[in-house]
Amino acid sequence: MPRRRLRVRRDPYSLACRVAWEQRRIRAAGVDAGIMSDMLRPRRSFLYMPGSNPRALERARSLPADGLILDLEDAVAPDTKESARTIVTAALAEGGYSGRELVLRVNALDTPWGHADLAAAATMPIDAVLLPKVESAERVRLSLSLLDALGAPEGLRIWCMLETPLGILYAREIAAASPRLAAFVLGTSDLTKDLHALATRDRLPLLASAGIAILAARAYGLAIIDGVHLDLSDDEGFVASCRQGRELGFDGKTLIHPKQIAAANTAFAPSAEEVEWSRRVIAAHAEAVAAGKGVVLLDGRLIENLHVENAGRIVALAEEIDRLSAAG
Repeated sequence: MPRRRLRVRRDPYSLACRVAWEQRRIRAAGVDAGIMSDMLRPRRSFLYMPGSNPRALERARSLPADGLILDLEDAVAPDTKESARTIVTAALAEGGYSGRELVLRVNALDTPWGHADLAAAATMPIDAVLLPKVESAERVRLSLSLLDALGAPEGLRIWCMLETPLGILYAREIAAASPRLAAFVLGTSDLTKDLHALATRDRLPLLASAGIAILAARAYGLAIIDGVHLDLSDDEGFVASCRQGRELGFDGKTLIHPKQIAAANTAFAPSAEEVEWSRRVIAAHAEAVAAGKGVVLLDGRLIENLHVENAGRIVALAEEIDRLSAAG
C-alpha cells in the first residue's frame, strides 16, 4: 500500500503534471493557458528560407530544423516580392513540412507589400506570422485585427522581431500586447547597426538589449529566439554564440544556412546529464512529499519547488525533442 501511494506521488514524471506546473507559471504571468503547449515546443533551430527560392523551400522539407521562417522580407528583393508570396503559397499547399513549426515573415504594413502579405498569411497552413521591426504594441494589435478581418484562424500566432533600439525599449509593452503573441525574435544584425556597435565575437555590445528582451519575454510567457550568426566560415564562433544564447535564456537560434542546424539543436537541447538530474529532482521531491518532509536534499543540494518546476520543464522538453526525432 505505501508503495502504491508513493507511485502516485511520483506523478510529476507525467507530462500532465509538468504541463500543470507550466500552466500555473504562465497564468501567474497573465498569459492565457491555452497557449501553454507553445512553451514546451522545441525551438532550438529556426532556419530563414528565402521565399523567392523554390529549390530552397523544397530542400527545407528534409532538414532537421525545429522550425522554418519563410521569408518575404529581408531575404527577398523588392522586384520579386509578389512572386515570392506566390512561391511560398504554392510550397505550403504542396505540404511535406510536417513536424516543423512554420512561421511566415511578412513585410511591414507601411510597405507596398505588407497588407497583401497578411492577406496571404491568413489563408496559409502556418503556425505564426513574424512581424518585422516591431516598435509598439499597437502594431501587434493592428496586425491581429487585420488578420482576423481577413479570415485567419484563431490559432494563428503572432511573433515579433525586436531589431531596433525603440523595439527593445518598448519590449515590455509589446510583450503584453495580446495573448496571441507567442514569441520574440532578436534581430541582432539590424540592432548592431542601429546601435553603432561593433560586431564582436563575444557580442558584449548586445547583452543589455538581449537581457531586456529576455526579461520581457519571460515575464509574459513568450518564447524568445536569438539572432543569426553571419560568418559561415566561423564554426567555432557559431558554437560559442549558441552556448552564450542558451546561457542567457534564449530558447533557440535563427539560422542562415542548413550547416548550422546540428550545432544549434545540440546547444539548445537539454543534455543527458541535465535530463537525468531533473528526473532525480522530481523523484526526490515526490518521495519527500510522500514522507511528509518539508526539506529535500539531493546530493547535498537543497531542492525547492522552483527546482522541481524547472526540472519538469526540462524533462518535458527533452521528451518532446525525442518524439519529434522519432517522427522524422
